[in-house]
Amino acid sequence: MDPWLVVGLGNPGPKYAGNRHNIGAMVLADLAQQVGVSARQHKARAWVSEIRLGTLAGGAPGPRAILAQPMTYMNVSGGPVAALVSFYKVPLEQIIVVHDELDIDFGAIKLKRGGGEGGHNGLRSISQSLGTKDYLRVRLGIGRPPGRQDPAAYVLSDFPARDKVEVELLIGDGVDAVTELVHTGLEATQGRFHSR
Repeated sequence: MDPWLVVGLGNPGPKYAGNRHNIGAMVLADLAQQVGVSARQHKARAWVSEIRLGTLAGGAPGPRAILAQPMTYMNVSGGPVAALVSFYKVPLEQIIVVHDELDIDFGAIKLKRGGGEGGHNGLRSISQSLGTKDYLRVRLGIGRPPGRQDPAAYVLSDFPARDKVEVELLIGDGVDAVTELVHTGLEATQGRFHSR
């Protein structure tokens, strides 16, 4: 059975680790930690972990999934993603990109397949490298910047300490959304998360 590819977008290195822009990478790290696997370097210039995502009815291991975080800066993440799709022979309908979304309220999650990138350069790079926009997205709401703050500065700043609990909840919900998306499909997962 073909594997799923779950990509968590973020910028590499400790300088960016707590940035709003890295919430997708935070979800992947949490998911890998929950199943007790470590990431390894892949020749596609990404950190990867191979897991079984959840369990099926009767206790059988869930579908095979490749968790990936490109080692490149977000704006050029498409190359590693396309290389992983080719290497693991992942069908287009089984690619999930987990990313931050300015146009969704902080703490909310929306899911979709395809559509525009909304100014997100990581998505733009992936769409260009794959030659299509028609992949699944788990969009994690970080909200708009306050006042006249520059959106680029906002996404590259850390979540404030006062939001720690909400960030942990968003990461947990992101893990649940990815797992449910693989197990029950887009429509059912949208029904759960969009009704909140």
